[in-house]
Amino acid sequence: MHISEGVLSAPVLVAGAAVALAGTAVGLKKLELDRVAQAGMLSAAFFVASLIHVPVGPSSVHLILNGIVGLLLGWAAFPAILTALLLQAMMFQFGGITTLGVNTAIMALPAVVCYHLFGPLILKPSRVAVPAAFACGAGAVFMGAVLVGASLMFTEGSFLEVAGLVVTAHLPVMVIEGVVTVFCVAFLKKVKPEMLRGYDASVLQRAEK
Repeated sequence: MHISEGVLSAPVLVAGAAVALAGTAVGLKKLELDRVAQAGMLSAAFFVASLIHVPVGPSSVHLILNGIVGLLLGWAAFPAILTALLLQAMMFQFGGITTLGVNTAIMALPAVVCYHLFGPLILKPSRVAVPAAFACGAGAVFMGAVLVGASLMFTEGSFLEVAGLVVTAHLPVMVIEGVVTVFCVAFLKKVKPEMLRGYDASVLQRAEK
C-alpha cells in the first residue's frame, strides 16, 4: 500500500500532505491523554504488520490493520499511522518522505471512515457486530487500495493498469484483515470493552443479551 518516492506528481503530493496534516491536527486534538499509550501500541502494531510486503509496481501489498486501528482510535488513527510511516521511511526506506502525506492519507482516511460507518454497529448483537467488524477490516483495505489507484491515475493516465493490479492484489489482504478485525473486536468486547473508543461497556453488555 506504500507508494515509493519519485512516482507521484506534485499536485497529488501536495493534496495528500494537506489531507494528512488536517487529519493529524484533528486526531491530536481528539486524542485524550489516557489514550496515548493505546495509540502508541497500535502504531507499533501497524509498523510491524506492514514491514513484510510484496512489491507491486510502484506500490506494495502487505497487512495494514488500518481497520482495527481506526475502530479503536477514531481520528487519532492519523497521528498513529503517520508516526509509523515516518519511522519506516527513515529506518528502512519503506515508502518515502515526499510521499509520507499521501501514504498517510491512503491508510488513515479509510480508517476514520470505517470508524464512523461501522463503529456503532459493533454494539449490536453478534449477528450484526460480526459482519460489521469484517466489513470494517476489509473495507478499510479496499478503500486504501482505491486511493492508491486514484493517486497513480491522477499522476499519469497510463497507470490505470497498475492501479487495477494494486486493487486486485489486495483482495486476499481484505479477507485476512476482515477476519483479524472480527477476532479482535470479539476479544475486546469480552475482556476490555472500554478500549472500543467512545462506547460504554454497559451498552456492550446489554447489546449482547
